Amino acid sequence: MIYLDNNATTAIHPEVLKEMMPFFTEQHGNPTSNHRFGRRAHTAIEEAREKVAYAVNAHPSQIVFTASGTESNNTIINGIAEGYSDSIFAYSAIEHPCISKPIEALKKRGFSSIEVSVDQNGLVNMESLNDGLSDKPTFISVMMANNETGVIQNMSEIVHWAKKNKAIVHTDAVQALGKINVDFEALNVDALTISSHKIYGPQGVAALVVNNKIDVVPFIKGGGQEKGLRSGTENLAGIIGFGKACERAAGNAVIFREKIKPLQAHLEKHLASMGAVVFGDQTERLPNTSFFAFPRLDGVTLLTALDKKGFAIASGSACSSNSNEPSHVLLAMGIDKDLAQGAIRVSMGVDVTMEQIKEFIVVLKSEVARLKQLAAMAA
Repeated sequence: MIYLDNNATTAIHPEVLKEMMPFFTEQHGNPTSNHRFGRRAHTAIEEAREKVAYAVNAHPSQIVFTASGTESNNTIINGIAEGYSDSIFAYSAIEHPCISKPIEALKKRGFSSIEVSVDQNGLVNMESLNDGLSDKPTFISVMMANNETGVIQNMSEIVHWAKKNKAIVHTDAVQALGKINVDFEALNVDALTISSHKIYGPQGVAALVVNNKIDVVPFIKGGGQEKGLRSGTENLAGIIGFGKACERAAGNAVIFREKIKPLQAHLEKHLASMGAVVFGDQTERLPNTSFFAFPRLDGVTLLTALDKKGFAIASGSACSSNSNEPSHVLLAMGIDKDLAQGAIRVSMGVDVTMEQIKEFIVVLKSEVARLKQLAAMAA
């Protein structure tokens, strides 16, 4: 199999696994214990915290370890709701469900929410923020880089608007870290989400980077770990692996920019010649992501055919890939429902080669032609 679904999850890098192994086999102390094992575990976590902080240009005190990007996003949303009772929550129409669903759930508790539209390129419609809202949000969350299209938002413009309107601003940077520069201080956001398994680290560990000046009430309560913001015994080996993966993230970003981006261009040149529509290709995108569709061709059918030929790709977000509904991201961009139904995503990793992409193109052309022929015969 040739794996082209790296936006869903990446393989653990051997260096990351090597760093984790002693914490599976030798060092098993609870970080809150006062004996030698516990002290060593605590020290290891704090060293990993420094690595994560360095990767996003934040202070270690701003790093809160969680179990997933979903948990990080729920933590900031519910934490703000608890800390600021009159909050009005805004999110872009193309956010991951782990942003939109917890915000929508707050309506049952009396909170207001606003879904901010995007343009045909998948960029946040700033005009709707400036002119179209009767109530200004006090919290806004916009994904830095979209997991489906790879479109990169103009965060400086969004943050400028948020600061001018005294709104707390959060960005889900899960897909951005390790592919493009993610700088917490330069972004000037109040909170930021990153995740280990998107950057060749282990699954089951992530972080919320949060400005210490904002009041976030703990979402998970208990023993008071993570400065009281996330109770529960820490995932020791996972956090160690996350730290190592973050240590490698800057080098990966160089690979994506210099090696993978030309592969993306080569693939999309052939997609265009085949009549495919590449979504978001008129604006800046992640260098590894191509989200596309062939008119009148079902995406799931094509995905299944390619899987049988040895290529692992996706039909959109991994968290909703079992749904038969078309991508909410594409619908928000104004894409026709029938075309959106045909969307599939290729997301390359750092180890993908030109030979593999050329092989994929050959197989893709063959399968598209075969499926079109079958469709014509059935018509």
